Amino acid sequence: MIFNSYSRWLIVVLGCILLELLTLSSKAQHQDIKNFNISTGADQLNRYLPYLKDQRIGMVINQTSIIGNKLSVDSLLDHGINITAVFGPEHGFRGNASNGAKIADDVDDETGIPIISLYGHKRIPSKSDMDKVDLLIFDIQDVGCRFYTIINTLRDVMLACATYNKPLIILDRPNPNGYVDGPVLDMKLKSGIGKFPIPIVHGLTIGEFAQMINGENWLSDNLQCELVIIPALNYSHDQPYQLPVSPSPNLNTWQSVFLYPSLCLFEGTIISQGRGTQMPFTVLGNPDLAAVYDFSFTPQSIPGMSETPLHQDKKCFGLDLREVDVLDLHQSGRINLKWLMEFYKNYSDQSRFFDLSQSIQMGDFDKLAGTVKLKQQIIKGVSEQEIRQSWEPDLKRFKETRKKYLLYP
Repeated sequence: MIFNSYSRWLIVVLGCILLELLTLSSKAQHQDIKNFNISTGADQLNRYLPYLKDQRIGMVINQTSIIGNKLSVDSLLDHGINITAVFGPEHGFRGNASNGAKIADDVDDETGIPIISLYGHKRIPSKSDMDKVDLLIFDIQDVGCRFYTIINTLRDVMLACATYNKPLIILDRPNPNGYVDGPVLDMKLKSGIGKFPIPIVHGLTIGEFAQMINGENWLSDNLQCELVIIPALNYSHDQPYQLPVSPSPNLNTWQSVFLYPSLCLFEGTIISQGRGTQMPFTVLGNPDLAAVYDFSFTPQSIPGMSETPLHQDKKCFGLDLREVDVLDLHQSGRINLKWLMEFYKNYSDQSRFFDLSQSIQMGDFDKLAGTVKLKQQIIKGVSEQEIRQSWEPDLKRFKETRKKYLLYP
């Protein structure tokens, strides 16, 4: 009896130890995702505060612009910095405006600082805007995709700085999608969701991208912006990085940030990517696929996220990607084309799959892809390998160009 009781006790203890080890292993993996050893440019106050003393400072920021756990504008005000204007991009200064929503100029309730919208009636700061500042700070978290509009705002701000002879300080942040993949934009398809001859996933931080803008003469009249870049510490492009703050209302989880490069292409299709739910860019579905898929969700109007989502108030059937191993996706260095090809194959009326006229909520697939070829290849049933091979010549040239501007391994 003593031996049996001891054996049972020992089994329980060993079980508890094993459970604790598994828990610690899980926590360690989660910490690896967060990359606690990385310091953003903004966190390194001692490196850029000397530039700001006795200057009128303009800040191009949003809710991701934090120093530690505090909004950077508040932190710099605590250090006695004279902030005379805040410039807000898409989604606004506080990050609570819907995708594509026009935003008016305002005054920040908490600080009294004027907010100048760069996603309303203008995209480029005017002369009167620039007369209010001696230098600008750019500190916004990007997610590394061509169709994410922060790089457009960066270019417009750089143009204003170059035009009116104001220096730009970039407080750099890691790119969570630091790989390079996808078709390079055909400039005949240049639009608000693609302004540069780069692939879907460009593998550059904001600081590196700013150097490319200067180096490739993407400012008008061959202007050059005076840049001061405060790099992130202990970051490399192959590291998955979990963002401390959601970069936009519809990228509200770390899974959605990693899935975004693959799922945003669905915005040019009849398939919902979960806009109008609390799980955007982690699910895919359509009302006509009930015979194919069991998982379902119902998009609804959500103020501040998606007021008029595709298939609003209709049950959509498709895939739940919230349990997909996004670290494997990141490490593969490739966007996932299989989901796009699968849904096209499974959709009964394929003539409607890419048809922009079917819904005002659908985007232009060719502009998202950056090429007319990808849609044609999917319709023809071209293999993924052949599709990827067609990208290679342009990708190879871009990667060579990219090397000139890298700040991180």
